[in-house]
Amino acid sequence: MAIPSPTHPCWSRAASGGLARIQTSNLALQLMVKRLERSTDPMPQKASEIQSFFAKWERILSAEIDQLNRI
Repeated sequence: MAIPSPTHPCWSRAASGGLARIQTSNLALQLMVKRLERSTDPMPQKASEIQSFFAKWERILSAEIDQLNRI
């Protein structure tokens, strides 16, 4: 499954706390979730970082990408 476009609303939902609801065993994603929870960066910046992460690791995050539309 392809990742949603950078303008898709799932990225802003993920940046505003929805990413924590994704079930994953991927340690890098878990660490990013924790770091973004503590971050004071603006939401658009967080959303862009999340989208870039998923774009880079699309091949190994297929199960997590499936969950993006449900958050």
